[in-house]
Amino acid sequence: MHRGPILSISAAIAFGGRSRQIVRGALQAKGADRYSERVPVNTLDFDKRPEDTRVVVAMSGGVDSSVVAGLLKRQGYDVLGITLQLYDHGAAVHRAGSCCAGQDIDDARRVSETLGIPHYVLDYEKRFRETVINPFAEAYAMGETPVPCVACNQTVKFADLLATAKELGADALATGHYIRSAANPTPDNPNRRALFRPIDSDRDQSWFLFATTQEQIDYLRFPLGGMSKAQVRELAEEMGLVVARKADSQDICFVPQGKYADIINKVKPNAALAGDIVHMDGRVLGRHEGIVHYTIGQRKGLGVATGEPLYVVYLDARSRRVIVGPREALDTHRVYLRDMNWLGDRALEDDARDGFACYAKVRSTRPPTPATLHCDAQGIYVDLAVGEPGVAPGQACVLYSAEGADARVYGGGFIDRSERAADAEEALKTLLATPVAA
Repeated sequence: MHRGPILSISAAIAFGGRSRQIVRGALQAKGADRYSERVPVNTLDFDKRPEDTRVVVAMSGGVDSSVVAGLLKRQGYDVLGITLQLYDHGAAVHRAGSCCAGQDIDDARRVSETLGIPHYVLDYEKRFRETVINPFAEAYAMGETPVPCVACNQTVKFADLLATAKELGADALATGHYIRSAANPTPDNPNRRALFRPIDSDRDQSWFLFATTQEQIDYLRFPLGGMSKAQVRELAEEMGLVVARKADSQDICFVPQGKYADIINKVKPNAALAGDIVHMDGRVLGRHEGIVHYTIGQRKGLGVATGEPLYVVYLDARSRRVIVGPREALDTHRVYLRDMNWLGDRALEDDARDGFACYAKVRSTRPPTPATLHCDAQGIYVDLAVGEPGVAPGQACVLYSAEGADARVYGGGFIDRSERAADAEEALKTLLATPVAA
């Protein structure tokens, strides 16, 4: 477990004020505030010297954020490390691949000691539970496939922590995400930035960051976007960091052993209600013990046998039905989006009125494929040039300018509903309109 106190935000801010006074006094002693020529842009795109640039690093206790802190310290920046305690329960505390729990906090502290930077732990457990864990359980119980990492970035990391960094007088908040940002100035915002996929496509985390607002992007920095994971681990070894060989985070951080149903049953005890397993043609094939045990696209473990391969096609939470069908019934050609975050250079309505050619990802592990974004009387939707199997409500659909590492991130939204091939769509609509026997 971590050593030392967990500070309140106000305590951390108070320290920041004292630290700034010390730094300001030292600079004045050196006459640093009296040079008149324009200072060259530093590595973080600020027009001032690194030692005059304060950066808060979000330190999860993993190798990536640790190397970010080390790189910025090596380059001469005024670095503060902050770790958020998000949860602390049972097996997750010491589970390999977890984050933001006991061992990880201790690792972040040890790294900070090695680097010689201040380190603070802020207690965000309540906030994390309210904004990430509880909504995840609610959505999952309704048959959706939520992405809690996106919600965590939206609320805890890039909203709350970012605000704390500003209160500490930081010029930027830096993270260990594999994504790139670059200057993209406009007449009304000379500090505007744009997001791009990282050099290492195998580590691409842009899909999880699509909901980052323009204001947040302008303040954030991602020093690892131009590096590979192998290079990062080499740097960690070179810096003598205790986390150099630490395993990467796996799956959802707050779900021990990947058992989603355990978390959902804990938050929503009545979510696992039994119901029917129904074929798209209307046949009742069997019973299930709760839709929380199933995901769209699932084939194994259905508990029914018909002699043909069957997949979960739809989760009917209202009637507690798991609807199954053939593989071809999974192919999705159109997705309707909600909570859209558009990062283009024009308003969404202007860009997408006549169809906006782009590339889309509906899964973090898949490459972007050709698509067209529309915004009209039908709503905001994306037509996929290539049918995507097993698309579920709650998933993210992220849009890009191209396929490769130079692709710009245009934002995206959460999938509200999807449309399959015409015959599959009609069969599903007919089944959903059929009353369920009491």
